Amino acid sequence: MKYLVTGKEMKLLDQNTSGHFHMPQEVLMEQAAMAFARQLLYVAEQSVPGAANGMGTPISSVLVVCGTGNNGGDGIAVARLLNQQGIKAFVYYAGASGKKGSDLFELQKKIYTTYGYPVANTLDGTYGVVADAIFGIGLSRPIVGEMAELIEKMNQMTGFKVALDMPSGISAEDGEVLGSAFMADATITFSFGKAGQYLWPGAKYCGKTYIVDIGITEESWLENRPRLAYLEDIDLQQLPVRAEDSHKGSYGKLLVIAGSSQMAGAAVLAAKAAYRMGTGLVKVVTAEENRNILLTLVPEALVSVYGKNIDKKKLIEELKWADAVVLGPGIGTGAAAEDLLSTVMMNVNVPLVLDADALNLLAKEPERLLRPHMDLVVTPHLGEMSRLTGDAVSYIKSKLIEEARDFAQNYDVICVLKDAHTVTAVPYGLTYLNLSGNNGLATGGSGDVLSGMIGALLAQGLKADMAAPLGVYLHGRAADEEVKNTGCRGMMAQDILEGLTNIWKQVES
Repeated sequence: MKYLVTGKEMKLLDQNTSGHFHMPQEVLMEQAAMAFARQLLYVAEQSVPGAANGMGTPISSVLVVCGTGNNGGDGIAVARLLNQQGIKAFVYYAGASGKKGSDLFELQKKIYTTYGYPVANTLDGTYGVVADAIFGIGLSRPIVGEMAELIEKMNQMTGFKVALDMPSGISAEDGEVLGSAFMADATITFSFGKAGQYLWPGAKYCGKTYIVDIGITEESWLENRPRLAYLEDIDLQQLPVRAEDSHKGSYGKLLVIAGSSQMAGAAVLAAKAAYRMGTGLVKVVTAEENRNILLTLVPEALVSVYGKNIDKKKLIEELKWADAVVLGPGIGTGAAAEDLLSTVMMNVNVPLVLDADALNLLAKEPERLLRPHMDLVVTPHLGEMSRLTGDAVSYIKSKLIEEARDFAQNYDVICVLKDAHTVTAVPYGLTYLNLSGNNGLATGGSGDVLSGMIGALLAQGLKADMAAPLGVYLHGRAADEEVKNTGCRGMMAQDILEGLTNIWKQVES
């Protein structure tokens, strides 16, 4: 697990490193410039045609466009270091003529001028690399006027485009475009990834993001550890352990309440996903029309069916059997589905995942989530979240982290808000931004697979605050595995299960 920070949090880290640990700002800036220049040469050799000839010959020319703040000071230092390595680097000063910059900017400008390194007076030249060092992470207002025109001109220039810490015009807090923004092919950021680099539309403007160490470490959190993190493959160590002398009862019993007439696929996908995740026993409660389909496509599953009316006593017995429950995929929103939801909500005593139609039903009265309950995970996509909260989809997408956190805290649930980078918010705990996956997941049934995966981890005893984000991460990783075979356009929900199998081969080898 690694942390992501906002611009405000990064500024606090910077201040703590200097104030508490007595690291001079001048040293931090020099380390940032050195790390950026080193990473830039690596990235350019991988990305810029003709940048390397097999012997490590670097790019021929670089333009660094510098603002008058500390980001601009970093940029000037980068240009100096590149010149000292024999690379023709030019600085273009983007601030108003004669305007005094920050103390560190003025220091770097004085050093650069004293060395006599080149300055560009216009943006008319042609360069192998165009580097943006205008605003960095500190921008909080829209870019307009001459500065917006400057950024647009930079975007139109030829050459590989790289942002220093953050593309100018992108909010480090949430990825919002503030007026006009630099469109980078790559962003080289310092110490920790920034939230706005992975949220849309900011992620599009950042290109590929590289994180480089400049000496600001987790010690600089002091008492203020950030609340946003992302998982990596090392976090697969959190998976439930499988013992050599185990049996099917060792790995939990998951009850999947899914599927209605003409909607058997949701139940099939959720049940298969649960088994692929290693659950010992999966029982599917579904409409009687789906019995033969389930027995044919998932012969491993136990099947319990209902007719036009729900036998609540029988359903309560099924709930007592389970170690975890998934409710919602494909159940519809009619009277039977409402009976399923109300019976489960009133009687469940094990961890519960609510997905799809269960959430659409709850949207009529979301206060039902406030009833006393065991661990509860909700997995809305943007449309379902809009129905639950009353907020517009466009607003939710622009405030993804805030919306997930607020919902989690208001209803005391773990909220898995699904988007290109899904957010999992744990009430009064960490929030996870998922960085695995690809747009092949934008296909029918993908959410059913996810709910089955999270339910499987809960059934195997993993705590909900890890089962939810880990299930999301594995869902994306499985898609990343299988995309090699299907491509993004060709991916179907069932292909995610094949990718999951490949992950288990790697983990268990």
